[in-house]
Amino acid sequence: MADAFGDQLPSEVRSRRLALGLTQQDLADMAGVSVRFVRFVEQGKPSVQLDSLLAVLDTLGLELRITTRTGKGARALAGHASGQEPQR
Repeated sequence: MADAFGDQLPSEVRSRRLALGLTQQDLADMAGVSVRFVRFVEQGKPSVQLDSLLAVLDTLGLELRITTRTGKGARALAGHASGQEPQR
């Protein structure tokens, strides 16, 4: 997950959990996931299930947002949409 979301998601989840005075076990029980899953999210493990992640975020009053970004991937998609060869 660290690759997909950077370091922000794991640190936000942990910070919010601690701010609410919750243990990892508390959060797991409230979100209906395992403690192991909560640890994986907080450690930025790349293979967590999205539905479980969303349950954890919802429990903490957080949401996941998808925004348009600029950069290599965005340029390649823009070229594809216009029928041009992607720039490398």
